[in-house]
Amino acid sequence: MSQQMTIAIDPVTRIEGHLKASVVVEGGKVVDAHLTGGMYRGFETILKGRDPRDASQITQRICGVCPVSHALASSMALEKAADIRPPHNGRITRNLMQGANYLQSHILSFYHLAGQDFIQGPDAAPFVPRYANPDLRLDAKINAVGVDEYLEALNVRRTCHEMVALFGGRMPHVQGILAGGTAAKPSKEQIADYASRFEGVRAFVEEKYLPIVYLVASQYKDLCDMGPGYATALCMGVFPLNDEGLEHIFMPGAYYNGEDHPFDPMKVVEYVKYSWFADDTTGRLFTEGDTVVDLDKPDAYSFSKAPRYDGHAMEVGPHARMWVNNTELSPVGKKLAKEYFGITANTTRDLGERFVFSIMGRHLARAEEAYVVVKAVQQWLTEVEPDGDTYTSFEVPQEGEGFAFTEAPRGSLLHYTSIKGGKIDNYQILPATLWNCCPRDDMGNRGPVEQALIGVAVPETGSPVNVGRLIRAFDP
Repeated sequence: MSQQMTIAIDPVTRIEGHLKASVVVEGGKVVDAHLTGGMYRGFETILKGRDPRDASQITQRICGVCPVSHALASSMALEKAADIRPPHNGRITRNLMQGANYLQSHILSFYHLAGQDFIQGPDAAPFVPRYANPDLRLDAKINAVGVDEYLEALNVRRTCHEMVALFGGRMPHVQGILAGGTAAKPSKEQIADYASRFEGVRAFVEEKYLPIVYLVASQYKDLCDMGPGYATALCMGVFPLNDEGLEHIFMPGAYYNGEDHPFDPMKVVEYVKYSWFADDTTGRLFTEGDTVVDLDKPDAYSFSKAPRYDGHAMEVGPHARMWVNNTELSPVGKKLAKEYFGITANTTRDLGERFVFSIMGRHLARAEEAYVVVKAVQQWLTEVEPDGDTYTSFEVPQEGEGFAFTEAPRGSLLHYTSIKGGKIDNYQILPATLWNCCPRDDMGNRGPVEQALIGVAVPETGSPVNVGRLIRAFDP
């Protein structure tokens, strides 16, 4: 019988937050895993008693990479409570900001966070330190392209930030998104500036980002079958296509037990048995949530709660959105799926469940989603109205509640606010990290990333590179 060994990676590097991973390895594979979110943020406590309009600025501080999504979710929750919606031009301007933010986040995820898992750069930061055996397989020519694109991607991401700032005032932590719409009417000059910058981003996505992800995947075909996890997927809907918010580029839905299901927000429940939060807050609907710290729980190991949808641990993110919607692949993707993998694929599901829910499959879905966003931005640039109204005025209700279901680049995002006496009485946030990187629930079921780690190959305990690859594929 082979010996078990526990490996702790603390911290997991090259991710957007703070995370510890402890895995048990036996026979060269992971047989158990625990993920620890070691930082208490306390945003729910910070917001209590404040003006509801403050939330759109404060919640952006949750994440410097995807602040646009939090600004939108918070604003949408207050709009729901006040029973208003932005005008047409406000919706389009929001989509343009969110689209640019998606593109920079996806490019960041592959090139600057996960890229060093596959591309060997010079013996200097950020390419070192690295494991003794980092399993870098790309030949010199392909690797050189990867290094060059790593550097180019830095400029592309800067351009995306500038595109957000044109309508949002700055990036990160935009000023221009607020309940009712956006703060400023877009001028002809701003729209033209955005469009000019966007053209370079579009070319990078179509001509470099998509091809190299498929090329790297072709060199790591074992990673196209590693880390399937539960093969569940949740999408709450993002990028509204009409002013009523009834149609989206990525429509809401859920996938589990091999079947599609309509999205029902009343099936979202949070568990905290293994979280450093009070036991009497567990098993509650998101509308009844509370955040009460308890550091003395003997079995707890994370500050992340464990959300579940209809009792299931759900994967969220680009691959989940693409799978739920069975989105059409890019022309590049269709060509390279056939050339590199022998797969005739027109849509996401044509690639197969095992392929999409894998380390490389999650990266491929992210790149494919970037292409979808590129095409959407091109359309929105034809719809935005120079100097058109972007804001609907309103009064903050004295009493009420509102909730928002949307998607950050990294996955599903829920904001809930309860208002009493014109102030926030309760505020709950359920971001993508909680969905993917949560601990076990009260029934002992692993979180999605914990489950996806089971079976991941660790041939050398001193070089658990695949553990990091799997985690970073989720972009936590």
